Amino acid sequence: MHPNSSAESMAKITKRLCTLVLRLMAVAATLVAAIVMVTSHQRTSNFGISFEVKYNHTPAFQYFAIANAIATVYGFLVLFLPSESQLWRLVVALDVVITVLLSSSFSAALAIGDVGKHGNSYAGWLPICGQVPKYCDHVKAALISSIVGLIIYLLLLLYAIHTVLDPLLLKKT
Repeated sequence: MHPNSSAESMAKITKRLCTLVLRLMAVAATLVAAIVMVTSHQRTSNFGISFEVKYNHTPAFQYFAIANAIATVYGFLVLFLPSESQLWRLVVALDVVITVLLSSSFSAALAIGDVGKHGNSYAGWLPICGQVPKYCDHVKAALISSIVGLIIYLLLLLYAIHTVLDPLLLKKT
């Protein structure tokens, strides 16, 4: 047995454990984002007119919830992939897709959330968060959870590119 083999083995286990923990955190963050967004609703009344706001009244929020649900399922499935599998090259490509999906859905939901909070004077849209603060707080919590998941997926993507594809050709052949 080579003297460095136990150190190399320990390094592999540590790297695998760190990746596993990051993937679990990403699954948790995207799951929370999807659940919080889907459960965001509030009924209120202004000037005798009752109305209800829900996430599914806004296509950007629907896209956000679906994208986070997809990221959750994907992240959960990758947890069961053996570390020596050749499918990790595919995981790198899918990590890119998930990261872009989360980024675009976050951006869309953030833009609509900003209009809800501040309105748009050029379009004549008034802010609604003063009338439905619980709804806006739910959306804000979902956005925060999603950005955490997005950052974790970005870190996982960079790590996967480094370890699986070795773009800097650092591995000894």
